[in-house]
Amino acid sequence: MGETTVTTLEGREQAAPQPVAEENAGKIFLRRLRAPRRPRFWFEILLIAVSYWTYSLIRNAVPEQKHEALRNTDWIWQAEHHLGIAVEESVNHAVNSVTWLIIGMNYYYATLHFVVTLGVLVWLYRSHPGRYAATRLALFATTAVALVGYYFFPLAPPRLMSGGDFVDTVLVHQTWGSMASGDLKHMSNQYAAMPSMHIGWSLWCGLTIFALASAPWARILGLLYPTATLLVIVATANHFWLDAVGGMLCLAFGFSVARVWYGSLPYALPRRVPGTGGAALLPAQA
Repeated sequence: MGETTVTTLEGREQAAPQPVAEENAGKIFLRRLRAPRRPRFWFEILLIAVSYWTYSLIRNAVPEQKHEALRNTDWIWQAEHHLGIAVEESVNHAVNSVTWLIIGMNYYYATLHFVVTLGVLVWLYRSHPGRYAATRLALFATTAVALVGYYFFPLAPPRLMSGGDFVDTVLVHQTWGSMASGDLKHMSNQYAAMPSMHIGWSLWCGLTIFALASAPWARILGLLYPTATLLVIVATANHFWLDAVGGMLCLAFGFSVARVWYGSLPYALPRRVPGTGGAALLPAQA
């Protein structure tokens, strides 16, 4: 569509100013797109299923660069020695000596990573619909950036380290506790240990519960969950401490993405919003 023109007294033509509403249409549309709104159940189910399938597909499609992964593992182990935090082997052996405890940790590692994360998403959907999309975006962005780490920094877990004395607790106790051990090892990339999404996801769960739960006992459990997960990933020889640091950095990136998109941290958004036909206003921009 051409611009509307007007003729001045001097006989020259110039473009007439566009209506204010037309000039601001793009900004209004973007603002509505970024505004919290009530999530749709079936869309969320489909989104989570497709997203996790895509994440698993890409993660497992990353080349299993064994030699580079083992070389990076040696580097991480040496770095932790220089930092004075290389105690994973001691933790692994100490916990492995208590059979009932290590078996419980194997099942913890295999199941709670998914069960608790899905449970928190369902709780957000039902009780905090206005904060759901932003908090979910933080989780998805955290997971997406982790894929970059898997590709550019392949890393073997401690239990596969060359010359190490770590115990693969799943194999020793013949329990089902890791997709990368025993009969399930061919279903997952064994050299994608950095960053640890067990820490990234569990810390996302813990912070969400701590920030939004009203019951004091629930908030305490929120803090204990990522702490227990950290102990589990080390005791089962699936991760180094620095893998956990990588997971935390990914989570910080995820929350930064949500903060930029929504103009606020997810937990500061309105708890409830209008239905799918409307959207709550974003907090005032600084």
